[in-house]
Amino acid sequence: AGEAALSRVTAPTLLIVGGADYGVIELNQQAYALMNCERELTLIPGATHLFEEPGTLQQAAGSAAEWFVRNL
Repeated sequence: AGEAALSRVTAPTLLIVGGADYGVIELNQQAYALMNCERELTLIPGATHLFEEPGTLQQAAGSAAEWFVRNL
């Protein structure tokens, strides 16, 4: 069911994942491959699942802001 839903996504999509969140990276790579829309997968180096490492949450926010400027 999830695969079919991902293939129907039409909105531009940004996936942000911590570079040290290995299981979640793989899940997001699979989701990315199934999507047919404009999409971007951004890895934040050194970040784990909750972006608790110094500077990683700010880096994720900055990546999101840049993406929104380009896509809205």
